[in-house]
Amino acid sequence: MQSTGTLRGIAAMLLACAFFACMDAVLKNLAGHYPPVQVMALRGLTALPLVCLYIVWRRETAGVFNRRLRWPLHLLRTALNMTMLVLFVHGLKTLGMAEAYTLTFIAPLLMVLIAVPMLGESIQPRHWIAIGLGFAGVVIALRPEQGAFLSTGALAILVAAACYALSNMLGRLISRTEPSSSLVFWTTFGMAVGGSLASAPQWVPIQSQHMWLLAGLAISGFLGQVAIAEAFRHGQAAAIAPFEYSALAWALLFDWVFWQAAPDAWTLGGGALIVASGLWLARSEAPRSAREKQQAA
Repeated sequence: MQSTGTLRGIAAMLLACAFFACMDAVLKNLAGHYPPVQVMALRGLTALPLVCLYIVWRRETAGVFNRRLRWPLHLLRTALNMTMLVLFVHGLKTLGMAEAYTLTFIAPLLMVLIAVPMLGESIQPRHWIAIGLGFAGVVIALRPEQGAFLSTGALAILVAAACYALSNMLGRLISRTEPSSSLVFWTTFGMAVGGSLASAPQWVPIQSQHMWLLAGLAISGFLGQVAIAEAFRHGQAAAIAPFEYSALAWALLFDWVFWQAAPDAWTLGGGALIVASGLWLARSEAPRSAREKQQAA
């Protein structure tokens, strides 16, 4: 059987991808009306009340405001998340969701690479095979135009993906000694305060018809942030990272439900390859997890 920690990490990653896909759709809508830095600030401001309620509900206030928190890592992670979100929103202003998602899917590969020096994790051949097949499936499914990769928006998305990968690895490093609630709170707090200060000189008044978008941004962003923190708290990065590709399934669903866009054979074939690579990796992890559990016992 798969270890409990790995299963929890995979389940949390799948939920995180679903929530973040919803958030990305909202971000793309807001990017057409507000500056990227302000959108990032709104992301933090709308989610902060929910984060505070979450911490109080779990009675983890003491852990969040502990004097022994690893402040340098928290500050670096907050800066990376702020940079990532601003660049991603900037990219969404010029790229479609398909091109943006294609480029961001380099993050799982980067996470596996970063986990080696930062977390001391080992990379097995099956990890490389699964991630390679998954990325190949993304390219097959989305088939982005060649010119899209050479634009400023595409470069912004690539850098955002690198920031995202490094941020997640820092989160896993911090979670070894701190609760996941501290990751969620200080990241959200940093985006709210830092984003508000940075966007204040060019702040655009919020339009009343966008209030429902802000509500969706708050809920989806908060739940996604909690889920991603839990994912890398309970599972090995190399085993969890390929499940980032499940976001493609949500993109296909949103296209069909909201825009009545049916995927073609190439998209379905690529999506099948992505899902197959993730399932194969999860199955191949089972024997190793069982051995580790026996050794620990």
